Amino acid sequence: MIIQSRVKIYAKIILPIALFLVVLALFVLAVSEIAGKSENEGMQLTAESIRRAAVQCYALEGVYPADFEYLKEHYAVQPDESKYIIYYTYTASNLMPVIDVLSANAETIPDPTDDPAEAESDSASAEFPE
Repeated sequence: MIIQSRVKIYAKIILPIALFLVVLALFVLAVSEIAGKSENEGMQLTAESIRRAAVQCYALEGVYPADFEYLKEHYAVQPDESKYIIYYTYTASNLMPVIDVLSANAETIPDPTDDPAEAESDSASAEFPE
Protein backbone atom coordinates (compact mmCIF):
# COMPACT_ATOMS: atom_id res chain seq x y z
CA MET A 1 0.00 0.00 0.00
CA ILE A 2 2.82 2.40 0.86
CA ILE A 3 4.65 1.49 -2.34
CA GLN A 4 1.57 2.26 -4.43
CA SER A 5 1.18 5.69 -2.83
CA ARG A 6 4.86 6.48 -3.53
CA VAL A 7 4.42 5.42 -7.14
CA LYS A 8 1.41 7.72 -7.44
CA ILE A 9 3.40 10.61 -5.97
CA TYR A 10 6.25 9.98 -8.42
CA ALA A 11 3.80 9.73 -11.28
CA LYS A 12 2.10 12.97 -10.28
CA ILE A 13 5.23 15.04 -9.53
CA ILE A 14 8.39 13.66 -11.08
CA LEU A 15 7.01 12.49 -14.42
CA PRO A 16 5.56 15.90 -15.40
CA ILE A 17 8.77 17.66 -14.29
CA ALA A 18 10.90 15.26 -16.34
CA LEU A 19 8.63 15.67 -19.34
CA PHE A 20 8.79 19.46 -19.00
CA LEU A 21 12.62 19.37 -18.87
CA VAL A 22 12.78 17.20 -22.00
CA VAL A 23 10.45 19.55 -23.89
CA LEU A 24 12.44 22.57 -22.67
CA ALA A 25 15.72 21.01 -23.83
CA LEU A 26 14.26 20.29 -27.28
CA PHE A 27 13.00 23.87 -27.52
CA VAL A 28 16.42 25.31 -26.62
CA LEU A 29 18.11 23.09 -29.22
CA ALA A 30 15.64 24.17 -31.91
CA VAL A 31 16.11 27.86 -31.12
CA SER A 32 19.91 27.58 -31.23
CA GLU A 33 19.73 25.73 -34.57
CA ILE A 34 17.54 28.46 -36.05
CA ALA A 35 19.87 31.18 -34.73
CA GLY A 36 22.88 29.47 -36.32
CA LYS A 37 21.16 29.18 -39.68
CA SER A 38 20.09 32.82 -39.49
CA GLU A 39 23.65 33.96 -38.82
CA ASN A 40 25.02 31.92 -41.74
CA GLU A 41 22.37 33.33 -44.05
CA GLY A 42 23.19 36.87 -42.92
CA MET A 43 26.87 36.34 -43.68
CA GLN A 44 26.04 34.98 -47.14
CA LEU A 45 23.73 37.90 -47.93
CA THR A 46 26.33 40.40 -46.77
CA ALA A 47 29.04 38.81 -48.93
CA GLU A 48 26.67 38.72 -51.91
CA SER A 49 25.76 42.41 -51.55
CA ILE A 50 29.45 43.36 -51.45
CA ARG A 51 30.16 41.23 -54.56
CA ARG A 52 27.24 42.84 -56.42
CA ALA A 53 28.52 46.31 -55.56
CA ALA A 54 32.03 45.37 -56.75
CA VAL A 55 30.65 44.01 -60.04
CA GLN A 56 28.50 47.12 -60.48
CA CYS A 57 31.59 49.28 -59.94
CA TYR A 58 33.47 47.23 -62.54
CA ALA A 59 30.60 47.57 -65.02
CA LEU A 60 30.32 51.33 -64.55
CA GLU A 61 33.94 52.34 -64.03
CA GLY A 62 35.88 49.56 -65.76
CA VAL A 63 37.89 48.60 -62.66
CA TYR A 64 37.20 46.81 -59.42
CA PRO A 65 37.47 49.07 -56.37
CA ALA A 66 40.84 48.96 -54.64
CA ASP A 67 39.37 48.94 -51.14
CA PHE A 68 36.15 48.25 -49.31
CA GLU A 69 35.83 51.86 -48.14
CA TYR A 70 35.30 52.95 -51.76
CA LEU A 71 32.32 50.60 -52.05
CA LYS A 72 30.83 51.96 -48.83
CA GLU A 73 31.22 55.56 -49.96
CA HIS A 74 30.13 55.30 -53.60
CA TYR A 75 27.89 52.24 -53.81
CA ALA A 76 25.93 52.43 -50.55
CA VAL A 77 27.16 49.14 -49.13
CA GLN A 78 26.15 49.21 -45.45
CA PRO A 79 27.08 45.92 -43.73
CA ASP A 80 26.65 45.60 -39.98
CA GLU A 81 30.33 45.67 -39.04
CA SER A 82 29.51 45.00 -35.40
CA LYS A 83 28.19 41.56 -36.43
CA TYR A 84 30.54 40.72 -39.32
CA ILE A 85 34.24 40.91 -40.07
CA ILE A 86 34.81 41.67 -43.74
CA TYR A 87 38.00 40.72 -45.57
CA TYR A 88 38.30 42.48 -48.92
CA THR A 89 41.43 41.38 -50.77
CA TYR A 90 42.21 43.42 -53.88
CA THR A 91 44.52 41.79 -56.45
CA ALA A 92 44.28 43.85 -59.63
CA SER A 93 41.89 46.29 -61.26
CA ASN A 94 40.63 43.64 -63.69
CA LEU A 95 40.35 40.73 -61.21
CA MET A 96 37.42 40.20 -58.89
CA PRO A 97 38.53 40.85 -55.31
CA VAL A 98 38.33 38.04 -52.79
CA ILE A 99 35.51 38.83 -50.36
CA ASP A 100 35.17 36.89 -47.12
CA VAL A 101 32.58 37.63 -44.45
CA LEU A 102 32.93 36.07 -41.02
CA SER A 103 30.93 36.36 -37.86
CA ALA A 104 32.39 38.78 -35.32
CA ASN A 105 31.64 36.08 -32.75
CA ALA A 106 33.86 33.54 -34.51
CA GLU A 107 36.20 31.66 -32.20
CA THR A 108 39.07 31.64 -34.68
CA ILE A 109 39.78 34.36 -37.18
CA PRO A 110 41.94 33.40 -40.17
CA ASP A 111 45.00 35.44 -41.06
CA PRO A 112 44.12 37.37 -44.25
CA THR A 113 47.74 37.08 -45.42
CA ASP A 114 47.49 33.27 -45.53
CA ASP A 115 47.00 32.05 -49.07
CA PRO A 116 45.56 28.52 -49.37
CA ALA A 117 47.19 28.03 -52.77
CA GLU A 118 50.56 28.95 -51.30
CA ALA A 119 50.11 26.46 -48.47
CA GLU A 120 49.30 23.70 -50.98
CA SER A 121 52.43 24.44 -53.04
CA ASP A 122 54.55 24.43 -49.86
CA SER A 123 53.17 21.06 -48.81
CA ALA A 124 53.62 19.67 -52.32
CA SER A 125 57.27 20.72 -52.41
CA ALA A 126 57.80 19.23 -48.95
CA GLU A 127 56.46 15.87 -50.11
CA PHE A 128 58.37 15.71 -53.40
CA PRO A 129 61.80 17.30 -53.04
CA GLU A 130 63.58 18.08 -56.27
